[in-house]
Formats: sequence, structure tokens, C-alpha cells
Amino acid sequence: MTSLKIENVNLAYPGKPVLTGVTLPEIPPGSLVGVLGPNGIGKSTLLRALAGLGPYTGTALLDGEALDGMTHFRRAQRVGYLPQALPQETSLVAYEAVLSACRAVRPDLPKARIDAAVERVFDVLGIRPLAFQALNKMSGGQRQMVGLAQVMVRRPSVMLLDEPTSALDLRWQLTVLDTVRMILGRHGGQCLMALHDINLAIRHCDFIALFGDGRLLAFGPPAEAVTADALSQAYGIAGRVETCSRGLPFVVTEPTQPILPPTGQ
Repeated sequence: MTSLKIENVNLAYPGKPVLTGVTLPEIPPGSLVGVLGPNGIGKSTLLRALAGLGPYTGTALLDGEALDGMTHFRRAQRVGYLPQALPQETSLVAYEAVLSACRAVRPDLPKARIDAAVERVFDVLGIRPLAFQALNKMSGGQRQMVGLAQVMVRRPSVMLLDEPTSALDLRWQLTVLDTVRMILGRHGGQCLMALHDINLAIRHCDFIALFGDGRLLAFGPPAEAVTADALSQAYGIAGRVETCSRGLPFVVTEPTQPILPPTGQ
């Protein structure tokens, strides 16, 4: 079973710290972790670094193996990364894009098995009608779904998904979250998913990692990690955490006072 451990990870841009001393307990197999925090706090930077696309110091282990010590091919096999936005200029059709992603990490598979894997992931996500559409003719949300298919078809041990629901309507947001949970349940991998919708994260994630002020503020099950104090520290808002009839917490925020320009301007 997959085991991901992150200990004292530090991220910085030249001359500017981003996140300091990020330590997560060993994440159980099959877990979906919601990565939350305000814009610019470093959520994307963290996921990019773990995917091998940016530097970090500290320790990140996958089944005891250092992520930054893996070859590019090994990491591509074990870690699937979905950025916030996919390239818009490519004229590849969706099927070709997903086929290429599968071949890149499973080159020894017979063509029939690769084709079957690609078709299966289109069916699981419900995007078969997009299979032969060009990516540069799609909406942002459609490209997001194809990008998720590229990650899923590789069957990585860990998925790093950067705001995979940001361009999607409610139906497709739920499709993405339910599908990710189904995959984790079947294969026992793990997923770190950056999200902005706190209530969506609370309802679907096993754990919440809440960032603010350049550090990890809280980590744990949603009911423990998402508190009024944590929301105030992370977002600078007044809010409270209530519980619905199903026993799930949800966030209710107080109205904020807009910042108005001085009179006469």
C-alpha cells in the first residue's frame, strides 16, 4: 500500500520564502487530502515541487523513496500531476493526448491494452463525446477533464491535482471528486488536491491541510482542521463552523466590510 510522508519541506522563490517547515503525518492509503489556503500562499508551488517541477528542501518520501531522488521516468510512473491550466495551443485531439500519457509511462503494454485503458478512463469520467475533439477547440473545463484523464490513465500511486474543479460546473465538480474517491478506494493510492471551495473540500476530503502566513496552520480530518480560529488565521475572515444533519461540518462566513475609495474619488 502506498505511503506518502512530507517532513520539514521548505519552498522559496529567489529571495522570497513561500512555505516553511511543512510537515504532514504519514498519509494513510486511499486518502484524499484537500490543500486549502488563500491565493498566493503556495499551494500550487507545493504540488509542483512534489511533482518534480520546482526545487524544495526537506524530505518527501513515497514508500520510503525520496521523490527528488527518483528518475524522471520513475516519478512519472508513480506521481500524476495536473496543473491548474493545460496548454491551449495544441491541436491534439483528446484521445491522442490521453494515449500519449499512457504510452509515456507504460511503453511495454500492447497496443490493445493501451487502447482499452484509454477508452475505460473516458467512460469512467463520462467524457467519451470529447475523445476526438481538438484540445484547442475546447473550453477550459473540458481541457481540465482531459487533463484528469491523462493523470488517471497512468494509474499513479499519488495524484497531485491543482484546482481540478476550478473551471467546472457543479455536476462536473462532483464527478471529479466522486471519481477520484472511487479510484482511491479501489487502488489505495493517495491524492493531494488544491481547492478553493472549503465546503466542497470538507464534504469530500478525508483530511484538510490548511495553509496561511507562509506555513501549515492545521492538518487533520475536516472537523478538526477547519475551525473558526484557523479560518481567521488563513483568510482573515470571521466565520463559524456548524454541523449539518449528516454530521458534516460546514463553514458559515460573516459579511465582510468592503473597502471603499475615499469620498470624492
